[in-house]
Amino acid sequence: MKFQGTDRYIASEDLKVAVNAAITLKKPLLIKGEPGTGKTLLAFEIARALEMPLFTWHVKSTTSAQQGLYEYDAVSRLRDSQLGTEGVEDIARYIKKGKVWEAFASEEQAVLLIDEIDKADIEFPNDLLQELDRMEFYCYETKETICAKHRPVVIITSNNEKELPDAFLRRCFFHYIRFPDEATLREIIDVHYPDLEEKLIGESMRVFYELREVQGLKKKPSTSELLDWMRLLMAGAVTTDELEKVAAGSDLPPYAGALLKNEKDHELLVHLSTGRGRRFM
Repeated sequence: MKFQGTDRYIASEDLKVAVNAAITLKKPLLIKGEPGTGKTLLAFEIARALEMPLFTWHVKSTTSAQQGLYEYDAVSRLRDSQLGTEGVEDIARYIKKGKVWEAFASEEQAVLLIDEIDKADIEFPNDLLQELDRMEFYCYETKETICAKHRPVVIITSNNEKELPDAFLRRCFFHYIRFPDEATLREIIDVHYPDLEEKLIGESMRVFYELREVQGLKKKPSTSELLDWMRLLMAGAVTTDELEKVAAGSDLPPYAGALLKNEKDHELLVHLSTGRGRRFM
């Protein structure tokens, strides 16, 4: 069972090695990288390639580790008890399974995505140490230990908004998704837009890379933003001649709003530009 990428996801050799190493070691794979480099999508494509069910847990600032295991709805049980609802004595009816429990209970090996773990409280990763290490947890309400039927392939993503605890990091296999080189980026473009004119691809990539090299940008445009931008270029029938006129620090690129997601970066490019091309924004 090895991950080799898919027809929709171009994985670099080092990324494929990282995925397969984590599977072999039976450790969570911690993925970091610039926003838009395909961290979250990786879990979907691993599940697709290895024909496994996928359970996704998208972490928010208010998310607790307990929510990934289960939640006990004591309020509903109290209300049903007051109303004389039948079956209220069955406490299991008021247990809502979390994504970790669902992945543990899967009849076949699954992929469990814990997305953007760094959004949660600093103690969040430590609160999952034992569960992800032992692949089991205890449900106090039903007095049962929930053990994984099959150890899931755990993919954890982080945007590096805060440091993760050392104890948690020791239990993970780590990989940083580097920004793709030109050859890999061309492969990615070909997957999404196989019939695109070669000259348009070349000019689009030139503008894109020049924009990434502009000094002072707070957020450099990412792979996903390049793909969105190229879709707009095709929809707007932007010609290669128009793109040839665009140079970093000279003109704003057509549909610049697809590439620049920060007002300060926008202002910087406007300041650097001569004013030509602003009608595209």
